[in-house]
Amino acid sequence: MWEVVNLIPTKEEWSKALSERHGEELQKKFSSATVAVCGLGGLGSNIAISLARAGIGKLILIDFDRVDITNLHRQQYKANQIGQYKTEALSENLKEIAPYIEFETHTDRVTEENFAHLLQDADIICEAFDNAEAKAMLTNLVLQTMPDKFLVAASGMAGMGSVNTVQTRKITSKFYLCGDEISDVNDDIGLVSSRVMLCAAHQAHTVLRILAGEFET
Repeated sequence: MWEVVNLIPTKEEWSKALSERHGEELQKKFSSATVAVCGLGGLGSNIAISLARAGIGKLILIDFDRVDITNLHRQQYKANQIGQYKTEALSENLKEIAPYIEFETHTDRVTEENFAHLLQDADIICEAFDNAEAKAMLTNLVLQTMPDKFLVAASGMAGMGSVNTVQTRKITSKFYLCGDEISDVNDDIGLVSSRVMLCAAHQAHTVLRILAGEFET
């Protein structure tokens, strides 16, 4: 009989490992940050996992939808989570990856009425919606009413185009846009896992660079 051993590291061991990888000062910046991820689909679920692995202190996870079988080819969910709210399923998965991260979940649709309440504690906001109207609404609301917050949004990650066209562009001092800014989910063959994940990685890395004080020109 094999003995079952709990291999989950202690919080101190976890923190030490991250500090050794990133450096103590940079890890302190990551650990003290709160990042909101608006939309937990192909972009948002991958953004959240990258940020959790980097040791971000707190994630605010926002989505109203449930996991569907059609999500599994590009989103960070499991087949046995079909039917669960994405906020609940992603929280479960993230706890397995980063057991000491703090979460705040909102199983809600972001609206003009509730966005300020949902995002007030975030240092950086990631727009990760798959609906053009929702993207535009959130972007406009944050830029117009939350000038102190950084916004990292996405536009264009569909199809089989070259990954080299997915880029990060600084629009204003607090607004970054990731993607190719051309492809649309309704064109060609739609969303492909690898390209969506690449755009999500751009967004997550932009968050880390902002926290590190490394800004695009």
